[in-house]
Amino acid sequence: MKAAVLERRGADGVVWRDFPDPVPATGESVLKVAAASVNRVDLYMRDNGSGITHVLPQVMGVEAAGEVVEAAPGSGLRPGMKAVLFSEAFCGKCRYCLAGDQPLCENVRIMGEHRHGGFADYIAMPSRCFFPLPDDADLVAAGALMTGHLTAWRMLFGKRALQPGESVMIVGIGGGVAVACLQLAKLVGARVFVTSSSDEKLARAAALGADGGVNYQRDGVSAAIQQMSGGGVDMVIDSVGEASWGQSLRSLRRGGRLVTCGATTGSNPPADLQRVFIRQLEIYGSTGGSIGEFRQLLDVFNRGLVKPVIDCSFKMSDAPSALARLASGAQFGKVSLVA
Repeated sequence: MKAAVLERRGADGVVWRDFPDPVPATGESVLKVAAASVNRVDLYMRDNGSGITHVLPQVMGVEAAGEVVEAAPGSGLRPGMKAVLFSEAFCGKCRYCLAGDQPLCENVRIMGEHRHGGFADYIAMPSRCFFPLPDDADLVAAGALMTGHLTAWRMLFGKRALQPGESVMIVGIGGGVAVACLQLAKLVGARVFVTSSSDEKLARAAALGADGGVNYQRDGVSAAIQQMSGGGVDMVIDSVGEASWGQSLRSLRRGGRLVTCGATTGSNPPADLQRVFIRQLEIYGSTGGSIGEFRQLLDVFNRGLVKPVIDCSFKMSDAPSALARLASGAQFGKVSLVA
C-alpha cells in the first residue's frame, strides 16, 4: 500500500511511499481509507513527538473513515460497509475503561501516535474501534469528525455540561476544535462569543451563528466579553494557553468554568489563584472523548444536525501540504485528506 510515513522529524520528514500492508491482530479488522484530516497532534508528531512512545518510521494520522475490507470473526462488521474509526485502541480492562472513560485508559495506543495511523490506503484497528455509518454517509465529513468534534463534545458536555441559554467564549476561532465547539454550542441553544486576530474569521464565525466576536489584536478581550455577555460568560474554551489565559479567566462570570484542551502558546500561564478562589472558578482539562460520547456525536452527525466545516481538501499523497496549511494557522475548520 501507499502511506504518508514519518521518516524523521521536521516538515521534510513526511514521505508518501510504499509501506507494508497492515496485518490485523486477533480481533482486529481492516479499513480501506477514503478520507481523514490533519490535526495539531500530527504537527507535534512530525516536529517533536516527545513523551509519546513510538518508533520511526511510522504512518501518520489520528483519523480515518472509509470502507471495511476485512472483518474479524464475530465483530458484526462486514466487508463493504462504511465506517469511521475511534482512534484510541483502548485496553478495555483498566479501571477507566471499565468505567466507560476510555480517554483515560492506562494502556491506550492511539493511531498515528503509538501505532500506525490513517494517512494510508489501509489501516488495521481493534474491531471495537469501528463504528458503522449509513450507506449514504459523507466519508469526507466523517473523516474530519473524530478528533475535532469529539474533543469539542467532551469539553462542552462532559464534566459540567453547557446548558441552553448559557454563554461560552471560544478562544482563537478557526481551528477544528474551536469551530466544532461553536457548532455544537449553538446546537444546544447557548450564546457563543469568539476571539481571533482575523476579522475574516470573526465574520465566518458570525455566519455560523456566533453572537459576538473580539479581535484580540485590536481590543481588550475580557472587557469586551464582559460587556457583550452581561457580566461574564459561563464557560471559556481555551486551547491557546499562556498568551490567552489571563484574559480567559477575566472573561468568566463568578462561578464560571474554564476548559482547556491545549497549550499552543505555552503550558505555564500565571495561575492567578486569587481570582480563581475569590470568584470560585472551575478549571479542568479535557482531551478526546469516550465511546459513549462518540456514539452520541455520531447520532447527531447521522441525523444531519452537525457537519464538520472543511477549510480545504488535499489528496492523501499530498499530506505534507495539508500539514503546512494547518501549521500556517490560516485555516477555518478542518484541513481534509482524500484518497
